[in-house]
Amino acid sequence: MAIRILPQHVANLIAAGEVVQRPASVVKELMENAVDAGARDIKVSVKDAGRTLIQVIDDGCGMGADEAALAFERHATSKLATAEDLTHILTFGFRGEALASIAAVADVTLRTRREEDETGVEVRFNASAHVSTKETACPKGSSFAVRDLFYNVPARRKFLKSEKVELRHIIDEFTRVALSYPDIAFSLTHNDRDIYVLKPAKSLKFRIMGIFGSAVTDSLADVSAETEVATVSGFAGRPETARKTLGNQFFFVNGRYFRSTYLTKAVLKAYEGFIPDGATPSWFLFLTVDPHRIDVNIHPTKTEIKFEDDSVVFQVLFAAVRESIGRFSEAGDIDFDAAAAEIPVIGRKFSEYRPITAPVTTSDPAYNPFESAPRETKPYSTHVEKHQDYGRLFEEQRLPSAETIVLSGRYIVSRSSSGLMIVNIRRARERLLYDRFLKVFSGGGHYSQTALFPVRVTVGPANVALFEEKAETLASLGFDIAPFGADSVVVNAVPEGFSASPGKVESMIPDLVRVLSDESASLGAAMASAMAERFALLGASLSDAVTSPFEAKALLTDLLSSENPEFTSSGRKIMVIETIDEIEKKF
Repeated sequence: MAIRILPQHVANLIAAGEVVQRPASVVKELMENAVDAGARDIKVSVKDAGRTLIQVIDDGCGMGADEAALAFERHATSKLATAEDLTHILTFGFRGEALASIAAVADVTLRTRREEDETGVEVRFNASAHVSTKETACPKGSSFAVRDLFYNVPARRKFLKSEKVELRHIIDEFTRVALSYPDIAFSLTHNDRDIYVLKPAKSLKFRIMGIFGSAVTDSLADVSAETEVATVSGFAGRPETARKTLGNQFFFVNGRYFRSTYLTKAVLKAYEGFIPDGATPSWFLFLTVDPHRIDVNIHPTKTEIKFEDDSVVFQVLFAAVRESIGRFSEAGDIDFDAAAAEIPVIGRKFSEYRPITAPVTTSDPAYNPFESAPRETKPYSTHVEKHQDYGRLFEEQRLPSAETIVLSGRYIVSRSSSGLMIVNIRRARERLLYDRFLKVFSGGGHYSQTALFPVRVTVGPANVALFEEKAETLASLGFDIAPFGADSVVVNAVPEGFSASPGKVESMIPDLVRVLSDESASLGAAMASAMAERFALLGASLSDAVTSPFEAKALLTDLLSSENPEFTSSGRKIMVIETIDEIEKKF
């Protein structure tokens, strides 16, 4: 087998495969280049979520004619000169692969001018080939126009997601750079519609407010710590705002966004005892570390960082966040296990309780299960005979004699001929909502309840696009949620079983965003059950409280009509039966 050197255009395509994964990758690279060029105002404009056009305009230092053409060559960079320079990188782009990679899979035009030059230069590259260089009139700075991305790589273009999905990725990358430099003005336009117009912010908190809204900034606690190894600053979400869904979680080191599963564990460990298991908070944490102590060159997209003293950084983060949330937490350490104790379970299959024959509908209004000598002398001599009486519960709940009690707003206690039935209200609702949503995903109908007044919720431009993308799915489930301006949605109706009160609707939206954001989920047959379960959990957690025996009785009637009223879709116990014999054993 002969060994050969790859042609330049093939090498560029390989590099492009690592650096330019989707339109958002181009936005990221060009924005970072603009920041490195000293820009104070960076404008991003895309069409068709970047498929047709990605344009980034900055007022940075610009380039001369020779530099502009040279910038498209692989490994052409102004950031490095020697190997030693790799140990103290403070800029975003430094390897010189971005422009070469972009030009390998698109038609790229650069118009740029330095402040000292009277005229600028226009350089055009197409599929790695230099097309033209000419003088032009243009303002100081640089303007990159990337057209027809992946036009010469049909396989890559084919696997791009829908326009709304790709736009969300662009917004994510835009957000990360904008958070890194709150003192720079940024704007993002899609199909000539403004999504973000961010003026230079007085502080990081004002920049967070500009991107995510005041609801997010109001829930944040300041984080600050300084050690010889690392300095930590930023914000962490207050414990009471944590939810069982992903929050806004951002790490930055020396102004560069990065991901770290290891450091995520440090932050979550700091929240132990302050939030329930499974809940996740938001954070915006900035690390400042000696450049010699980190390696930012371990991944083509530079989103992974290796720390020289990662265990020390772990402890610094943990301590800083722990101190912050401890200072701002109103409740202090909470034993959530004790606060949400489980009812004892009987661990038997529901099929044992359901009779094969039609249920008996007679009842004795004067019957008292707590009498020492019950009127009925029928012995419950076997395990099966004892619980065949459970099959009559559905009919009993339809009779006036079937009394119900609401206990602590969490349980329903109801009399049955064999003793007491105890039902977990939240899990009962979860079961009913799961059955309903599964029916919808299988082609059945849905029921909505209209809010008394439409509820407006600020969600940010990225999530407005998400709700537009998932509009058909939401409508099929009974939601009526429509965009309202560039950064808000208005909720007109929710599925039956969900609360339509403004407070509950506002609490529902962030969780609904997380459910809809899971790209691994689709509404095919294989995922219908999982999606129904997620929506059921969401609805059950935000339902209105059961406050009267009438509501309790209606809930029991619906539950006992289910195919499986004993367990939730995830296998958790919904109800238990305490027989008279079992009650007597307790005395």
